[in-house]
Amino acid sequence: MSFMSLGLSKPLLDALAAKDYSQATPIQLQAIPTVLTGRDLLGIAQTGTGKTAAFMLPSLQRLAAENRRPRPGNARMLVLAPTRELASQIAASAQAYGRFMNLSVGVVFGGVPNGKSVRTVSRGLDVLVATPGRLLDLIDQRVLSLRELEILVLDEADQMLDLGFIHALKRIVALVPPKRQTLFFSATMPKAIKQLADRYLTNPAEVSVTPVASTVDRVEQRLTFVNQGEKTALLIQLLREEPVERALVFSRTKHGADKIVRLLEAANIPANAIHGNKSQPQRERAIAAFKSGDVKVLIATDIAARGIDIPGVSHVVNFDLPDVPEQYVHRIGRTARAGADGIAIAFCSPDERGNLRDIERLTKQKLVPDALPQDFERIVDATKALRPATPPRGGRGSPSGRDHRPNRHTAHRANGARPGGQRGRGGRGGQRRRAG
Repeated sequence: MSFMSLGLSKPLLDALAAKDYSQATPIQLQAIPTVLTGRDLLGIAQTGTGKTAAFMLPSLQRLAAENRRPRPGNARMLVLAPTRELASQIAASAQAYGRFMNLSVGVVFGGVPNGKSVRTVSRGLDVLVATPGRLLDLIDQRVLSLRELEILVLDEADQMLDLGFIHALKRIVALVPPKRQTLFFSATMPKAIKQLADRYLTNPAEVSVTPVASTVDRVEQRLTFVNQGEKTALLIQLLREEPVERALVFSRTKHGADKIVRLLEAANIPANAIHGNKSQPQRERAIAAFKSGDVKVLIATDIAARGIDIPGVSHVVNFDLPDVPEQYVHRIGRTARAGADGIAIAFCSPDERGNLRDIERLTKQKLVPDALPQDFERIVDATKALRPATPPRGGRGSPSGRDHRPNRHTAHRANGARPGGQRGRGGRGGQRRRAG
């Protein structure tokens, strides 16, 4: 069905036409008419299904219909996102959809000077997109109030909880008017999300466009059993032999991501990394190079990858299997976008067999392992002979030496989180790993 059948106003339809959008996705077909009525909504939809337009288009129309200006230091609509990249993407979409409307849009997150965020909110905004940590900073500084909020959107709700934002969310919701429209979107529906929805949504409509644990049909999923210390050799072989357009490689840790980059570059394979220890400009440059195709390999942690919506990702490599099986679904959904095919490859070391079983149980799919290359021992020996550049003193960044170890304040707030807010999910045996 086309957007013209959904009751959207002419300015929105003109903006969609300018972007060559004509056909609505399933989540948009279900959500837009409901949101236009002002009803609360709980949407289950994975990244890449068009959910930003599903809540932003009808919300912009409702804000424009009221025809009132926000007062300085206030916002009419608040969209909470777990990471900087997702917040930036949502704000850019809001600006594009509202280009023919007289509505103001701003975005605030950690990793940028506080003064810039203060200036953004001080004038008053129709639409504010924010990460929880920076939002609460601005509220504590008394430069932002949520007392006049009309619409509250929580995007990637399951990721919010995984990143330890539950206390921040409770505090934020306590500051907004009880009479408001609330929209929750999540890729999965764990018990904690259901409880949160029951607490903060009033008689919500529920829409779901994919089974909670489904994997993308057009993704070819592969598995290779390999020792942890030999994974880099396998990755180098893969990148040299596969027809890679863009490869998104997931590492469990920030240190691991940087180490992979150094080894790839020693093998003459250009790569960048994004994670919480990277500054905002470094992350933006890495994503821009990946989008343009100048650098075809991007190593990422789960946290930093949230919000990356890049077409043309031909391969997703699970260098480390996630401890939380739902993350596997999130990860491989980064390929096979817009009707294209994609390949998802998982490397599984002996100590990750339990993670693999959890993934197969969740997705109800058995992954059949591929054999290692016949000359894999030679490949491993050749990789061991590589001499990667050592990281610069005081940091674990790229060999160029441009990255530096962040100070405590930056490290705590790398993704808009408050100090201590980013906690890794516990692994087996009671271990905790630090979130990337």
